[in-house]
Amino acid sequence: MQQGTPPSVIPFLRTAAAYAWRLLVVGAAVYSLFALLGRFHEIGVAVFLGLVITALLRPVADLVARGLPRPLAVALTLLGSIALVLGVLALVGEAVEGERTTLVREFRDGVERIESWLERPPFRLNPDALSNVQAKLEQYLSSHRSTLISRALSGAHHLVAVLTTLALALFCSVFFIHSGDRQWTWLQTQLPRSVQGRVTIGGRAAWRTFTGYTHGIVLVAAVNATLVGLALWLLGVPLAVPLALLEFMAAFVPLIGSPVALAVAAVVALASQGPVVAAIVVGLIVVIGQIEGHLLHPLVMSWAVRLHPLVVAISVIAGTIAAGIVGAVVAVPLVSVIWSVRTALREAHEPEND
Repeated sequence: MQQGTPPSVIPFLRTAAAYAWRLLVVGAAVYSLFALLGRFHEIGVAVFLGLVITALLRPVADLVARGLPRPLAVALTLLGSIALVLGVLALVGEAVEGERTTLVREFRDGVERIESWLERPPFRLNPDALSNVQAKLEQYLSSHRSTLISRALSGAHHLVAVLTTLALALFCSVFFIHSGDRQWTWLQTQLPRSVQGRVTIGGRAAWRTFTGYTHGIVLVAAVNATLVGLALWLLGVPLAVPLALLEFMAAFVPLIGSPVALAVAAVVALASQGPVVAAIVVGLIVVIGQIEGHLLHPLVMSWAVRLHPLVVAISVIAGTIAAGIVGAVVAVPLVSVIWSVRTALREAHEPEND
């Protein structure tokens, strides 16, 4: 009995199946990589911070090394930077301590003003509601005291992990600044010769983009912090220096960080100076957001890859979902580096096809 010929598979389905299993393999590899990074995320964060420190301090160390031996130049650069950071933190602590008594009194008066403001039109909030909220908060704190203490102890454990990560980041930056180029050359020699050229091109593009982004975001954060600190000081809002430092740190999360920091400043202004000053601070959120989005980022980020705002927003949200605040900070430079590497490899490959 003659067997019939099997039905032929249409080319579209055959092509789709070929791409499907390859995508499954790539997806499994990416998932495994992220699972591995999640298991050792402290090491990944430490290496990332070490690269950030290197991008900021390597030019300074190179300049100092013109007149001193390289190890001594690296040591002086790192020690000077640490002293600068500690000095800024001491300045912030002194500002908080100096305004603590006044701030507590202003906040107490401010809360009373907010309560009376909410009781008047258009809100007409029941006065008992506010007192009930305060009573319930005190009752919650007293009944959950043991839970709060255990969470505080857990927070101490996280503090140790953060300090360990910072120490490892500093340790990595010492070697990256001192001999990072030799380490990169050694890594390239361990790869097959067929890919060394592409790795060289991609590595140069990645580091150029990463350093450009790092320098740019630090400059943007410094300008934002200066504008916020000056405006809060002129408005008489307490804790202007700490709030400016908060704005500096928050600016490392594009699109989201600055509004959140300025919202905190608005709450402080509302409690201490009243709704009029708080409304002015809210207006600052809009003004500084426009300056950052339409002036600073287009000018400064031309050093790196300029991504569409939609890509930036999706990257930040995806990074936040995947790894919290760390993911939000890392997402945009990671996407910028990947895109720059892809562009550099494509441009390097096009002349070969011509």
